[in-house]
Amino acid sequence: MSRLCLVFACVLMLSALSLVTARYQSRLLFVSSERMAAKTQELDVEWRRLQLERAELARNARVDQIARQELKMVVPTPAQTVYMKNGQIVSGPAAMMQGGEQ
Repeated sequence: MSRLCLVFACVLMLSALSLVTARYQSRLLFVSSERMAAKTQELDVEWRRLQLERAELARNARVDQIARQELKMVVPTPAQTVYMKNGQIVSGPAAMMQGGEQ
């Protein structure tokens, strides 16, 4: 009878240790899951911020402003425009010099 009690006591201790280990691992996984959820939210906010920044950088008015101010670009006048057809100039200043049609 005492042997049987001793065996049951050992099984009970192993079961208790197993339960403690399982709960500890469960808590670790929960903490890890919460960290990943927070990281996911951070990345989502960062992605949205980057999308807004990309839209701002690609805005036509901004591109036009940079082209005019930093690159010193201007809109060509009709006199500066050259039209080509099949590799030949058909109108513009160069066509006038070459005697082409207008």
